Amino acid sequence: MARRGKKKGRPVSGWVIFDKPKGMGSTEAVSKIKWLFNAEKAGHAGTLDPLASGMLPIALGEATKTVPYVMDGSKIYSFTVTWGEERSTDDLEGPVTKTSDKRPAEADILALLPNYIGTIQQTPPQFSAIKIDGERAYDLARSGETVAIPSREVEIYQLELVEINDAGQAVFEVECGKGTYVRSLARDMGRDLGCLGHIAELRRLEVAPFNEDDFVTLAELEAAWPPLPPKTDDDEETEAAPAEPRDFSALDEFIIDTGAALEDLVQVALSDDQAHRVRMGNPVILRGRDAPLEADEVCANHKNRLLAIGFIEQGMFKPKRVFTY
Repeated sequence: MARRGKKKGRPVSGWVIFDKPKGMGSTEAVSKIKWLFNAEKAGHAGTLDPLASGMLPIALGEATKTVPYVMDGSKIYSFTVTWGEERSTDDLEGPVTKTSDKRPAEADILALLPNYIGTIQQTPPQFSAIKIDGERAYDLARSGETVAIPSREVEIYQLELVEINDAGQAVFEVECGKGTYVRSLARDMGRDLGCLGHIAELRRLEVAPFNEDDFVTLAELEAAWPPLPPKTDDDEETEAAPAEPRDFSALDEFIIDTGAALEDLVQVALSDDQAHRVRMGNPVILRGRDAPLEADEVCANHKNRLLAIGFIEQGMFKPKRVFTY
């Protein structure tokens, strides 16, 4: 039987709320953060286009188990629309496909906004990660194929016109639900206004439950990164004399606790004995006058740290996913 290889990296867990710079892809960002923290495992909660900047929540270690909960959270974006052109990608990356000499008045824009608030139908861009017959829409689009992407319901909670800048571009801020394409929002508003439009700037400000106070930049992370000790002929690493361990404490200060992603769920505290049983995958009876009897999504904590996600049925907590640190 083949021996399983030792995992590479540190078993570090938690969230890094990365302020992704423009020009960096989401996968590239995850790889960079994983390397900086020397983490065993990393993943992100919601792709952010290379041309966009802003919040990319990156999960390390056990926090990757909470990614779906963050992906379901509402998002806030700031975006700038250039009127008069529609592009194949609905942003600056693609070539111009249609043009218009018309430009909307501020009053016309304000009158349109209520039509985009609430539950609306939206068709994702041709260049999107939507799967069509098992293939990504952007792969089909790059091969020159135009596909019919079905519209779907999305939630827009707030949409505000922030300003019309000196270049005549409209700057908006939107709070929306999972699966909303801001590029489609700009495209559709341009069509409804009869002037066409595309995204010129896009920045994600929030991904619930995280906000701008949680941001950390690449420069801040690189400044806190512990460099590798210089090697000499006399101190080469061997099994008998391992290299001096690196101090990641300054970098780890930027990690947000795994449980922060689940603050909106019902929270229960477990005793030492209950925690031991839950770690083994067993249910436990919740004691106390205020203990809930029924709940669909519950966080069980031990000593103020997330231990498990599960549900409560007839006063008994039943774990679905257990966290190991």
